Amino acid sequence: MEVRKSSVVLLTLLILVSINAGVRAQSSSSSTEVLTLVECIDIALRNNLELRNAALEISKAEERLAARRTRRLPSVHLDIFGAQQLKPIDFTFHQGAFGSFPLIGPVPGKETVISTPLKATAIFVGRVAQPLSDLYRIGLDITRLSLTRDLAQERSRQQQHEIIQSIKQVYFAILQAQGALESARANIKLYRELDRTTEQYVLQQVALKADSLDMKVRLAKTEYEALVLGNQITEQKQKLNRLLGRDVLKDFSVQPISSLDSEPEVEVAAARSRALEHRPELAQAHLKVKLAQWDRRLKKSEFIPDASINFQYFSPRNYNDIVPKNIAQIGISLRWEVFDWGRKKHELNEKDLIIEQLENEVRQAETSVLLEVEQKFRNVQQTRQLLHIAELSQQAAREHVRVLKDRYEVQVALMNQVLQAQTAVEQANSDYQRALSSFWTAKAEFEKATGEDQ
Repeated sequence: MEVRKSSVVLLTLLILVSINAGVRAQSSSSSTEVLTLVECIDIALRNNLELRNAALEISKAEERLAARRTRRLPSVHLDIFGAQQLKPIDFTFHQGAFGSFPLIGPVPGKETVISTPLKATAIFVGRVAQPLSDLYRIGLDITRLSLTRDLAQERSRQQQHEIIQSIKQVYFAILQAQGALESARANIKLYRELDRTTEQYVLQQVALKADSLDMKVRLAKTEYEALVLGNQITEQKQKLNRLLGRDVLKDFSVQPISSLDSEPEVEVAAARSRALEHRPELAQAHLKVKLAQWDRRLKKSEFIPDASINFQYFSPRNYNDIVPKNIAQIGISLRWEVFDWGRKKHELNEKDLIIEQLENEVRQAETSVLLEVEQKFRNVQQTRQLLHIAELSQQAAREHVRVLKDRYEVQVALMNQVLQAQTAVEQANSDYQRALSSFWTAKAEFEKATGEDQ
């Protein structure tokens, strides 16, 4: 009778441990940092190195755009050429080179040679050029660079979505492993107590040696499962820390989330519309088409002659006095490739073909996005139903343990039956955690498929 009372106590402990395992595990880990999913995403948006590089790429595009805008302003150049004369510069004026006058005769009166001595000289050349026809081409290029910046922004947004998706997947994997580890630790404590009690029963010849060995096998398997789960959690935490952009060895725990969200289910038609409007991949495809169109306009602008207003100032120094000291001029320069043998036409045709290719890619991308939204929507529906089934199975398994425990107390059920029922509870708990993780993963993938910023 005392042995029977001890078994009842242990079975009661088994049920209490199974029900309250999560509470005890949470209180034992209260000293470690607890991160919610929202906090993880917020940390990653601030510290993730890939997102930082994406932001730097946008800044680079902004700098290129600002630099191109300065091309609209006049360009100012100063050239200085310093030299040492190796041979004198001779200026020869023949007799009467400047004319012959009645009173004084020819000027000069005889052949005159003026030489520049061998000394250091310098020539200063200043130029100011204001583009005219290039202003149109520069405007086209500025618009093209603006589209390049927008393309970098959409790439950054796509990378942000992918990082958030990876964080959610790792977060849910940690949650699932933590739940399984909590259950395994609770079972280890219980199996150790049962193992100790069974050994006493064997000494008292109330239980068989095989029962003791079976209990030791159960204990060893559960300890191995706990070890594997602990290693998995450590690896997943390191992976999550890397995504968050912080020390990979920093310890933390994650906060459990509810099984179902309180928001109403999204209609698939509305999800399709949002995806076509917000998906960064589609935005990039449309921007590439626009970029190709502006590239074509830029190529077509090459048919326009290059015209600009130029002012030049020329000043030689340390030459002979006969050399002018200041020469200034202003005018219009024109450059036009009159005949190009059809090169520009072929290059323009190539741009047309590129635009057609990109437009086809846009239609392919839209089809792929719609199919992905449909698939992810169905996955959410399936995992939601699977989670509901797992919840019912979990409740049924717990109720089965309760019934067997009551029957055991009145000597109708055997100890082995109760243990088998407890094994079913453990499997139901594991299935529930897996279904919960699958549901939230499917929901995260669906949110990513719609393209909305999270």
